[in-house]
Amino acid sequence: MKNIAIFASGSGSNAQAIVEYFRKQGKDPVKLILTNNPKAYVLERAKQLGIESVVFTSEDLYHRTTVLDILQSKQIDFIVLAGFLWLIPTALLKTYKGKIVNIHPALLPKYGGKGMYGMKVHEAVVANREKETGITIHWVDEEYDHGDIILQVSRPVDPTDTPEKVAAKVHELEYLHYPRIIEQLIS
Repeated sequence: MKNIAIFASGSGSNAQAIVEYFRKQGKDPVKLILTNNPKAYVLERAKQLGIESVVFTSEDLYHRTTVLDILQSKQIDFIVLAGFLWLIPTALLKTYKGKIVNIHPALLPKYGGKGMYGMKVHEAVVANREKETGITIHWVDEEYDHGDIILQVSRPVDPTDTPEKVAAKVHELEYLHYPRIIEQLIS
């Protein structure tokens, strides 16, 4: 089994869903949770799950080898982005070519790109009266929400849905599909 590192910037609900999915099968591939946000709730989730966590700065990621050194010291084979809001630098993309995935809370290419994340996506979906929404799991490249698509799954959006209701529908899809796809990719 490959060793996984999860990058997250916020609450970490997807990180928790991934860890719990594997643990239900008696597996424990998630070795590290990294965040750029020292106030992110994902740090509390990591603590509760007994997984080592690391907070890093933009300097550590973009101008030093700090993050890469940490990943290599922990023998990380595969990187999962789960609500991580920064671009992955070229050095990491080269070292982990074809081994970094992301999940986006919309049907890309709609509602993707810099600044489109979380509730901002769901608010835009509702404001534009979309008939459906969903998730996109994709490989990571040099651009936001751009790499080759691995899986898209959609759900209808009702005319009365609020952004919060859309978010709940999307979270259900994320928790159901992301861990399963990660398992397939690392097997």
